[in-house]
Amino acid sequence: MNLKEYLSFLSYTKTLEELWDAHSRQMEKFGFDRLLYGYTQYRTATSLGDPEDFVILTNHCTEYLDGFLQSGLYFHAPMLKWALNNEGAASWSMIQDMMSSGVMSPEERRVFDFNKSRGVTVGYTVSFNSVSMRSKGAISLAARNNSQEEMDEVWKKHGEDILLMNNVAHLKILTLPYNAPNRALTKRQREALQWVGDGKTTQDIALLMGLTAATVEKHLRLAREALSVETTAQAVLKAALQNQMFVMEA
Repeated sequence: MNLKEYLSFLSYTKTLEELWDAHSRQMEKFGFDRLLYGYTQYRTATSLGDPEDFVILTNHCTEYLDGFLQSGLYFHAPMLKWALNNEGAASWSMIQDMMSSGVMSPEERRVFDFNKSRGVTVGYTVSFNSVSMRSKGAISLAARNNSQEEMDEVWKKHGEDILLMNNVAHLKILTLPYNAPNRALTKRQREALQWVGDGKTTQDIALLMGLTAATVEKHLRLAREALSVETTAQAVLKAALQNQMFVMEA
């Protein structure tokens, strides 16, 4: 797809699976064959929130994800630190500059060594505009078969288009339902939360759903557990942030 065709596709796609498959193939045309997209809405001054609440889309292998994400290495990644404080795109030549100048911390060096062992050393990072202090999204674009100098040349020629495609893909991702691992709601749990969001009481919801009040309370409790929150108000907010509220059934 050319740029116009791809942006048109993004405008109408309805699932993250369709979007991510197309985006991965589109980026591979420019030499970026391994992507890692991340988005959080639970950022604070000292944390990015619970990793299980991140929106993560990637085509990296499981071994890499286990080492980079599950072990917590990501939190010390130099390009992530750049992304948290900047918007736009940056070449990974920045990492080589940090190495040659000796300014890397021990934690950052561990990330560098891990990525080097997996061949993740050449690429670009795109940091997206944030709509609130608590949200942040970014994507790493890694190239397996080219040098950083070659990818910098690719960026000089196609960087504006690549940045536009990633920005529009990011905006589209924000509108699509995302079920975090082990945190998807059942139809009944979602329906109960939706009625709470409409201001209904437990007795109202029981009548509307044709259930007993005790069963409604059970659905709300299980929804809180699924979303890993303490109150129903938090569950409504988190489900809304993940676009799990008022979704159209397939």
